[in-house]
Amino acid sequence: MADPRIIDITLDQESIIWRSADVEQERRIAIFDLLEENFFKPVRVHDDGYAGPYKVRLSVQEGRLVIEIDRQDGSPLEAVILGLGRFRRPIKDYFAICDSYFQAIRQATAQQIETVDMARRAIHNEAAETLIERLDGKIEVDFDTARRLFTLICVLHIKQ
Repeated sequence: MADPRIIDITLDQESIIWRSADVEQERRIAIFDLLEENFFKPVRVHDDGYAGPYKVRLSVQEGRLVIEIDRQDGSPLEAVILGLGRFRRPIKDYFAICDSYFQAIRQATAQQIETVDMARRAIHNEAAETLIERLDGKIEVDFDTARRLFTLICVLHIKQ
């Protein structure tokens, strides 16, 4: 019986050098929301017919996103590798707008916060669409799953 969802997700801690408290909170929320509800279906059919649920590990290796997918029991199933070139700009823009957002929630008016948050969501949504496109033919995900995965991809890119 198919169960196309992620039941556990981890980030390669060696890919991450530093996280602020704000970014750590974003990571926690993304993982919590992702595990609460997601759609994640590798396209490749496996000999044993395994169709979920999945444990996933995200890492960045040699400038590529590596999505390691395991069965529920932890045994390896497959790895999907994506070039990150098309994500460089959205990640940079997302970090910039998140910095503005975190500053705004500390000292701006409600209308200023809403304006920055709308811009942040627009960048996030566009990046999620790009992720869905890049995963096409490899892994099917819904929009909300792609948004949360993009947040986690951003966390993996923090280097300072």
